Amino acid sequence: MRRKKPWIPYVMTAFVAGAIVLLVLGNRDRLRPVVPGNRAPSFTAYDLEGSARSLKDYRGKVLLVNIWATWCSPCREEMPSMQRLYEAIDDEGFEILAVSIDAPFGETDTSGRRGGDLERYAEAVGITFPLLHDPSGEIQEVYQTTGVPESFVIDRKGVIYKKVAGATAWDAPQNIDLIRRLLGD
Repeated sequence: MRRKKPWIPYVMTAFVAGAIVLLVLGNRDRLRPVVPGNRAPSFTAYDLEGSARSLKDYRGKVLLVNIWATWCSPCREEMPSMQRLYEAIDDEGFEILAVSIDAPFGETDTSGRRGGDLERYAEAVGITFPLLHDPSGEIQEVYQTTGVPESFVIDRKGVIYKKVAGATAWDAPQNIDLIRRLLGD
């Protein structure tokens, strides 16, 4: 007759608990809500030349991260106010990162929407701030967005100061004043 090993359930429990702890630690940024007061999660997107850009490339700057798409009407309406904000601030310590979630140009996304030509769009609208591209749409998951446009004002320390779901007038006096306050002007 074989003797039962009474310690096996304890070892298995410890193993499962350890795996859960490692899983949580490895994904803690994804589990933290993306709201004002929390650190902005890192992301990677591509500039119009195809170079990878991440949040850490802009460390020490005040940022307006805007998640948008060319097929989104409110996004297209909002974009000129972002350009006016960019021109009004004119400070090396401030950057707008408009991250498009469009499918690659000439392709369609899972919803059947065709990817827009970001360079042509920037020229047509007169955009001079950086347009980035994340055709995977991973930034939406990382920033826990509910749609587009959705924007995040991030201070110099990388902390989200303001979150806006939907289009807004970024050149409104209160938004210009906010960016200037965060810059320390």
